[in-house]
Amino acid sequence: MNEPSNHGPAAALLDRVWADLGIDVRFADDDTPPRHAVPLPSRLATGELAWASVRAACLASGIGTLPDPDRVAVAYRSDRALTVEGASPDVWSPYSGFFRASDGWIRTHGNYPHHATRLHAGLDLAPGADADDVREAILPLSAADAVDRITAERGLAVRVQQENPEHDATLRATPLLHVERIDLPSRGGRHDAGTRDDRAPLAGVRVLDLTRVIAGPVCTRTLALLGADVLRIDPPHLAEPEWQHLDTGHGKRSALLDARTDRFEELLASAHVVVLGYRPESLDRLGLSAAALLERHPGLLVAQLSAWGIEEPSRAGFDSLVQAESGISMIETLDGDRPGVLPAQALDHSAGYLLATAVISLLRRRRREGGGWVVRTSLRRVAAELLGMPRSSRPEAGREPALATHTSAFEVAGQTVITAASVLPGLEFTAPHRWGSDQPRW
Repeated sequence: MNEPSNHGPAAALLDRVWADLGIDVRFADDDTPPRHAVPLPSRLATGELAWASVRAACLASGIGTLPDPDRVAVAYRSDRALTVEGASPDVWSPYSGFFRASDGWIRTHGNYPHHATRLHAGLDLAPGADADDVREAILPLSAADAVDRITAERGLAVRVQQENPEHDATLRATPLLHVERIDLPSRGGRHDAGTRDDRAPLAGVRVLDLTRVIAGPVCTRTLALLGADVLRIDPPHLAEPEWQHLDTGHGKRSALLDARTDRFEELLASAHVVVLGYRPESLDRLGLSAAALLERHPGLLVAQLSAWGIEEPSRAGFDSLVQAESGISMIETLDGDRPGVLPAQALDHSAGYLLATAVISLLRRRRREGGGWVVRTSLRRVAAELLGMPRSSRPEAGREPALATHTSAFEVAGQTVITAASVLPGLEFTAPHRWGSDQPRW
């Protein structure tokens, strides 16, 4: 694992972030390296990506103290640190993983029950089929045929592919954080959101959180940590695994509400920031695209995250699927045959911290300049950034940080919950609420 340097890939990534956000790079001493490399060993520069992403959020928040690289590693592997009543949750469904096809590999995702049902339907399996049944159904098929059958039923699967350097270079020629200012007649009231309290720089900022899984919730958890009033809204018909919300729900309230109700529109009308994490096509259908939101509510700051980017609005995806299709999995293979994985869901976590960095910075710009703002990134765009960073021929064995040093304990609905601690120096998480346990109001 390469030691970071003052002019290494982490510093270069930070320079890119500041350029995308229109920030003078002289505002912070952003070339200071960590005291040792972030222990996320891999062929790709996963530790450098993690360090730069967390450091960006710190600097944008006015936190000059360096993060602890061990704590960064634990936070990026937060699912391994999480316990509920002393037990570690089973975070992966047997329907999520690599499956061999006749001519290669595919990667599936079936953690949500509806995705597992669709996976079974695409493979003509009974709803109760187990992972061995899935494996046997895929093996005779070509990888392309297996993916086509699953996705035709709206299941989630991708072919495991080799990297495409030309495509990644094209993606890297676009902003990592794509910022757009949209000026429409404003009814006022949003531009002055926030306080000048250094201990809680986002106090007074109302954030409507329309995200789930990891990346979006990491973003909004970071905003809550900095003092924002974050209200997460989920559709009543789509349950969230308890462990997943406890892992990233710190400091937020959580409510269930249909997005087509008058109450939802009232929440939007008084929000300062909206964070979107659903498929662009789904958002369009509900009238929740960035353009539609700003048309109805000028002066909003809209932060949008997706798996594949707005260029592929109908595709759903997760970190593991993006790793597989982008070529990361074959780079990280251990034996040259079976695909491998990054040591953490680093695309998710980095996208979350980078999007939070953008929100913090653009709130500051909005106070100065007015206007409505949109910032977008995607897991695929973050993957392209990682694939363009220096890599090693093989990862060195990584040291394992002591979990007890980098975790926090909470009481949530009578249960003891232990999670990874905050990576922002000097700030501590408050307890997550139970999913869906709050009223939909500010």
